[in-house]
Amino acid sequence: MSGDLEVSALAINVTIPQALRWTDTRRGEAFTLTTLNIRLLPDGHLAVKAYGRPVGGGRGAYVSFPVPDKPELAALVDEAASRAGELWAAHRGLG
Repeated sequence: MSGDLEVSALAINVTIPQALRWTDTRRGEAFTLTTLNIRLLPDGHLAVKAYGRPVGGGRGAYVSFPVPDKPELAALVDEAASRAGELWAAHRGLG
């Protein structure tokens, strides 16, 4: 069965540590980015987007933002993906 099994997505959500958070603007509204969504692509590479809350408060829209090209954020993504792989490999099944 393993050869025929197609896994369409592997994704994790990671909280961005306070010191690494940043603010970005979309449609005239400023957002503080607090979460990374990291996806494992079929070719083995990673894709990442950031999500957050409006600076002014409230829920705001669920809007993705690009992640800045900073070594600290790249290290966070790498560490989170590696940790997720360890957790998946050690799963204990249902229930």
